[in-house]
Amino acid sequence: MMADPEGVMATCKSCGEEVDQLVTVKVGGKAKKLCEDCADRAREEAEIAEASEGVIQGMMGFKGRR
Repeated sequence: MMADPEGVMATCKSCGEEVDQLVTVKVGGKAKKLCEDCADRAREEAEIAEASEGVIQGMMGFKGRR
């Protein structure tokens, strides 16, 4: 996708960099428009958080919702 006809570039909400294209990523239940690098970083952080939450729940004997 190219910059719009007026020549205005999109700005990443996370790092503030001007980029040609923004990617929409769900972070903590909210959709955010980020550049490709920030989107990859956000996905990785979400995967790590999910995995660590599973380990903690396993240690605590969490059986599921009540």
